[in-house]
Amino acid sequence: MAGFVRLQDLLSRNDLLVEVLGRARDLGLPDWYLTAGCLVQTVWNVLTGRAAGDGIKDFDLFYFDRSDLSWAAEDRVIRAWRDFPAEVEVRNEARVHLWYEVKFGVPCLPFASSEAAIDAFPAVCSCLGVRLEPDGSWHFYAPHGLDDLFGLVVRPNPVLAPRDVFERKAARWKAQWPELTVLTSR
Repeated sequence: MAGFVRLQDLLSRNDLLVEVLGRARDLGLPDWYLTAGCLVQTVWNVLTGRAAGDGIKDFDLFYFDRSDLSWAAEDRVIRAWRDFPAEVEVRNEARVHLWYEVKFGVPCLPFASSEAAIDAFPAVCSCLGVRLEPDGSWHFYAPHGLDDLFGLVVRPNPVLAPRDVFERKAARWKAQWPELTVLTSR
């Protein structure tokens, strides 16, 4: 529990991230999370003395709606962010299996939830999601815990992600945060 209190404190220092959380909550999306890079990078920025939002290129917003797998339905959610001052990458995780192989060269079985999609991120430290509940409380999902995140460790996730995806991401992160320790084995 103390780790999540610390995580909330660190993430709260990124004003855009907090704004995304509030706005996403108000959209009423099913099974939604703000995920991955924007969370990890905010934490690393604060822990290494940088501005909380430094270098964050986008905010990944996942939701899971099996009732409509059309691009048009997902695009309606994407368009809700057109006026936002930063890029918000919206994905209905119920439809990822429809395009994943074309983009990454390996098949992806359909996910059963947003949590299952987070479980498949390339690095253990990035298997992380947060959302604001209707009462304003923060809900976290971190299947591997927070040790790697707080310890500035990037380790491959044994679940799904293609190795080259991990290597590209780890190299990009290491260039931005030289303080990171990148592990090559799972």
